[in-house]
Formats: sequence, C-alpha cells, structure tokens
Amino acid sequence: MEANHTLTKNIFNTTVLVSALGYFVDIYDLILFGIVRVPSLIDLGITGDGLITTGVFLLNMQMAGMLIGGIIWGIWGDKKGRLSVLFGSIFLYSVANLTNAFVTSTELYAVLR
Repeated sequence: MEANHTLTKNIFNTTVLVSALGYFVDIYDLILFGIVRVPSLIDLGITGDGLITTGVFLLNMQMAGMLIGGIIWGIWGDKKGRLSVLFGSIFLYSVANLTNAFVTSTELYAVLR
C-alpha cells in the first residue's frame, strides 16, 4: 500500500509542477504583452487611436486563442495523455511567443498571439 501512495504522490507532484509551468507561461505572456504592446505597435507603424484599437484586437485574439487552444489541447490531452500534451502546448505557445519578436505586420502579430 505504501508503494501505491508514493507513486500517486510522485505523479501528482509532476502534474502540478507542469501545470504550474503552463500557468506561469500564460500569465507571464499576458504581463509581457501589456508592457511591450505600445512600443511594438509603434515599431509596426501604428500611431494615434490605432494603438488602442490594434492593441485591443491583439489582446482579443490572444484570449480567443487561449480559449480555443484550451479546448482543443484539453480534448487531445484526454485522448493522448495529459502530461505529454501539456508539454506540447507549452512548447507551441512558447515558440509562437518567441516569433512575435520578428513580426512585420499586425495580421501576423494577431495570428501568433
């Protein structure tokens, strides 16, 4: 019985740690986007009222992506195993965020958000 308890405890800890990593990546990106939004949009040539409109659009795209991604990756996680799918979703999300540094249009920015 002790072996089962130890195994369950180890699995729970790994799952919690990986889930916390995913949560950290999401929150970190939201905070980072709030900090770099205006300078990045200015670099793309957006000025004036367009900064607010485009910034809100990009944030809406990110929230929609998080909702849709959560549903799709969640279903896939139920079928393939949550831990490996969670690592995959964190990896894809991280790659998309890194490529945000190289966008040249607001459309590409929205797709990667």
